[in-house]
Amino acid sequence: MRNYLTEFIGTFFLCLTIGMTALGASPQAPIAIGSALMIMVYMGGHISGGHYNPAVSLAVMLRGKLPTSQFLPYVVSQLLGAMAAALITRLILGDMASPDIGATASVGGALINEVLFSFALCLVVLNVATSKKTEGNSYYGLAIGFTVVVGAFAGGGVSGGAYNPAVGVGLGLVRGLLTSTPMDHLWLYIVGPFVGGALAAMVFKVQEAEA
Repeated sequence: MRNYLTEFIGTFFLCLTIGMTALGASPQAPIAIGSALMIMVYMGGHISGGHYNPAVSLAVMLRGKLPTSQFLPYVVSQLLGAMAAALITRLILGDMASPDIGATASVGGALINEVLFSFALCLVVLNVATSKKTEGNSYYGLAIGFTVVVGAFAGGGVSGGAYNPAVGVGLGLVRGLLTSTPMDHLWLYIVGPFVGGALAAMVFKVQEAEA
C-alpha cells in the first residue's frame, strides 16, 4: 500500500504543478514541472521507485524491476493522483489544463514527439535508477527531472509535452468530462508514451548486455 500511496502523491504534485503553471502561462513552466518531478522522485524513489508515470512503470516492469502483478495498481494510483490534481487545480484557480496538440503541429508529429521524449525519459530512468552500475548515486532525481525539462522546452509546443499517460489521460479526462473539452487526442498520450517506454526497455537490455 505504501508504494501505491507514494505513486499517488508524487503524480498528484507533478500534475498539480503542470496544471497551475499552464494556467498561469509561465514561460518557465518546464523548469517548474521538471523540478516538481525531481523533488517527488527524491521523495519516493526509495519507496516505490518514484515512477509517477505509467510509461516508466511499463519500462521498469519490462526491465524486470517491477513485478507484473504491481503494474496495474501502479497505473491506477498514478491516474488517480493526476485526476485529483485536476480537481484541486479547478478548486484553486477555477479552471483546468491538459496537454494537447499545438496549433501548428500535426497528429503524426505530436505522436513522434511523445514517443521520442518518453523513450528518452524512460531510458534515463532505467540507467540512473535501476542499473547496478549506477546504484546508490545521488543524481538520479536530477537526471530524471531535467529530462522532462528538456522535453517540455523542446516539444511542449508540438504535443503539449506530456510524455506520461497519467498526465495526458488523467488531466485530459477530467477536463473533458467537466468542461466538455474535446478528448479526440487522448489516445496519443497512451500510445506515444507506452511505445517510448517499451523501446527504452529494449534498448536498455542491449546497453546492459554490451557493458
